[in-house]
Amino acid sequence: MTLSPFFHGLACSLLALTAQALAWQPSGETVPPAPQEFRAAWISTVHNIDWPSRSGLSGAAQRSELLNILNTCAQLKLNAVFLQVRPNADALYRSFLEPWSQWLSGPGVNPGYDPLAFAIQEAHRRGIELHAWFNPFRAKANVNHAVGRNHISLTRPDLMKRSGSVLLMNPSASASRDHAMKVILDVVRRYDIDGVHLDDYFYPYPAPGRSWTPGSFGDGKSPSQRRAYIDDFVHDMYKSVKSSKPWVRVGISPFGIWRPGVPAGIEAGVDAYEHLACDARKWLSKGWVDYLAPQLYWRCSPAKQSFPALMQWWAAQNTGRPVWPGIATARIMSSEDPGRPASEIAAQVNYSRSLARNAPGQCFWSVKSIMRNAGGIQRYLNKLYPSMAVPPAMPWCGAGTPGQPQNFTVADNGSTVTLSWQPSGNPVRKWAVQARYGSQWATRILLPGGQTRVTLPKSFLGDAGSIAVRGVSAYGAQGPAAAARR
Repeated sequence: MTLSPFFHGLACSLLALTAQALAWQPSGETVPPAPQEFRAAWISTVHNIDWPSRSGLSGAAQRSELLNILNTCAQLKLNAVFLQVRPNADALYRSFLEPWSQWLSGPGVNPGYDPLAFAIQEAHRRGIELHAWFNPFRAKANVNHAVGRNHISLTRPDLMKRSGSVLLMNPSASASRDHAMKVILDVVRRYDIDGVHLDDYFYPYPAPGRSWTPGSFGDGKSPSQRRAYIDDFVHDMYKSVKSSKPWVRVGISPFGIWRPGVPAGIEAGVDAYEHLACDARKWLSKGWVDYLAPQLYWRCSPAKQSFPALMQWWAAQNTGRPVWPGIATARIMSSEDPGRPASEIAAQVNYSRSLARNAPGQCFWSVKSIMRNAGGIQRYLNKLYPSMAVPPAMPWCGAGTPGQPQNFTVADNGSTVTLSWQPSGNPVRKWAVQARYGSQWATRILLPGGQTRVTLPKSFLGDAGSIAVRGVSAYGAQGPAAAARR
């Protein structure tokens, strides 16, 4: 039977109305802020610990390895990495101040691309912050290592001090501090990094099995004088970074015990305050860092180095700045700690969350153990991080909330949906895409601020009843969301 034109038109109209009813429509519903939590992993380059897997790989192989790391971090819903860009007075980026790192393509050898620029671009594409990790005073990880021709050990041998097999720029010399500062600020100004990160190496650790004396380093300085030099360096670095780009996070990862006996009952073979000139408690209490990541690599149970006791003590030193502990995934089932299960890591993440006065966070040493899934750690991380989180806000660094995205649309393409919108108001550093399942909202993906369109598989969104997008400022402030419902 052939339909009359009237009934044919009516049928078409009904189909159009049905399709319109099933399509995504603008929604004025209230969307809760995206959860905040810092989730980072260290990517160490010295000795090729994490990346590249060995020196001398082609540029293409190096990039492939790094993409594999970033893809795994994104899949596990981490939102930051600490990439070691200056392991020993050399550079994993194009530098006018120091030679190419030996850990890339050989000492002073150009790898044919800019690893830091590549890492920033690819990390941001995956919603991951890139923090440039510097070792400020190590000149050579081993005195016998070859270096590029403009390396500071060759141009300023007068600044060098040896400690065991390591060669250091003498921190008590103003020229050493000035050079390290110049290197850090050069990267801050030229690269779109999200953070500056320093580790625990300031003055050298005591040699194993040898007694330590103030004169063993050979600089003629007392421990208190050394602390003053390092305090000034940390204070000036924080101030200088903030003067250049106030949104760049500044963080330090000191040895996990400030001093033996603090808190009561804690023991350590290293006195970071005395031996390393590292008064991290002072830096935290005075706000010379945006976060502190003490290396709490011990288990929860031993009283002599108790993760809970140390975490509680560090968190109490400044209630306005966060402490995001360094957690040792590298020690799962390791020779350092035989039998340590991955469940220990999960317990430490949950304990750090319970103590967080501000937004929680965790930093994992290092990405290699996560990549090889030590002890099944990826299964635990998937349970701990079921959805994405936005890196916590830093209101003490700056203000400015993004406006609500305009002209937000969700187009159904069959097996995919395309989200598009336009920014409004204050600048946006990243976008958070959220989805509602029943009455619960989850953050599904983070996107760089310059991206205002994304196509997602329907399988990725599942049975979401609503989709929303909101801007996040460089300081972490979240703007109002625009939402669509089907």
